[in-house]
Amino acid sequence: MKKRYFGTDGIRGQANRAPMTAEIAMKVGMAAGKIFRNGGHRHRVVIGKDTRLSGYMLEYAMVAGFAAAGVDAFILGPIPTPAVAMLTRSLRADVGVMISASHNPYQDNGIKLFGPDGYKLSDEIEKEIEAMLDQDLSPHFAAPDDIGRAKRIDGVYDRYIEHAKRTLPRDVTLSGLRIAIDCANGAAYKVAPAVLWELGAEVVTIGVEPNGTNINLNCGSTHPEALAQKVHEVRADIGIALDGDADRVIIIDEKGNEIDGDQLMALIGETWASDGLLRGGGIVATIMSNLGLERFLMSRGLTLARTKVGDRYVVEHMRSFGFNVGGEQSGHMVLSDFGTTGDGLVAALQVLACVKRTGKTVSEVCRRFEPVPQLLKNVRYSGGSPLENKTVKEAIAAAESDLKKNGRLVIRPSGTEPLIRVMAEGDDRGQIEQIVNDLTGVIAGASNAA
Repeated sequence: MKKRYFGTDGIRGQANRAPMTAEIAMKVGMAAGKIFRNGGHRHRVVIGKDTRLSGYMLEYAMVAGFAAAGVDAFILGPIPTPAVAMLTRSLRADVGVMISASHNPYQDNGIKLFGPDGYKLSDEIEKEIEAMLDQDLSPHFAAPDDIGRAKRIDGVYDRYIEHAKRTLPRDVTLSGLRIAIDCANGAAYKVAPAVLWELGAEVVTIGVEPNGTNINLNCGSTHPEALAQKVHEVRADIGIALDGDADRVIIIDEKGNEIDGDQLMALIGETWASDGLLRGGGIVATIMSNLGLERFLMSRGLTLARTKVGDRYVVEHMRSFGFNVGGEQSGHMVLSDFGTTGDGLVAALQVLACVKRTGKTVSEVCRRFEPVPQLLKNVRYSGGSPLENKTVKEAIAAAESDLKKNGRLVIRPSGTEPLIRVMAEGDDRGQIEQIVNDLTGVIAGASNAA
């Protein structure tokens, strides 16, 4: 059964419009509270959020839902997604919630759920929650004496700051580095600069003045231009761009050039392999990662395992097959020695450790391979998916035949928006551009005709 509410990363949509309404948020709290309320102890949920205006509405709706289910709510306030995963475990909560739409604009919001182990919920549990959302949930309400309580928790920033600092190798400090960091006016606007400063760096900040509507607005990992300008302006050694909930990172080198998640995975994977720390014989990435990364790893005797798009699928593969480094080209970096989900700041600290130990510039350290030409375009559609159209199917088959062994073609619907993503890569840039342009034209035509 296809899921109605949950996508590749929880529930997401425009705030105050279905499914991202206070009513549905409250029902999610009720349903998740019922599912995770096992045993006779007092049950608890930790609830974090980013800095979106709609976070207030959804936060209190979820508190009401969990309380109705007999679960005590610990309210964390604005804090990164990886901190919520970490605190779910350290506070021995039964479930964790992050209210965020990640890199999306402020008009959107989302709900991510974590189990007591700090990992995102399985498809099976998400489907179980979904099945309850359209039902009468009153039979699952707690008795009057068992209604949950709610309180704000102090000191959660300090807990995460100390956790992040401990991931930097003991023999490394950041003294002597000038670091520019862009927190996307999001969840890490307090904790990320504090971590870097306490580790000894000179810190220059942008994107640390959230007002509810400026999260990810011309800043953060999806808009690194502002950070590149700041790196150049202050002559920083490195720029670190986080997204709205700080589970992804993009690095800007000292020349103002962007370094994506593929390069970061190559660097960390190679470094950890040399240090005897890498497990699984390679790394885990998605079908969107560049072919150049795969070739680079092979040249080092390492493997690249590919999964569907979504860091949850990367994590599932890592857990199943014993890997400890994984991620996405977009900057989700999962280092399971340190956490259960993507953590942009912790990944950046591993990069900084490499920079300090080698004494080289960021551009020298982080450019591990030459990417093959890759082009990604999106086609917006309405109604049914144009991928079911016969003409579209034939065009895709022809493009795959043209590429053969010289590249890859990936076409998939977005898990969070009505978009078809068309990506091709290969050694011939002209061929790649023609294939993507032709396919997007065919898909757009099918969508308009529907």
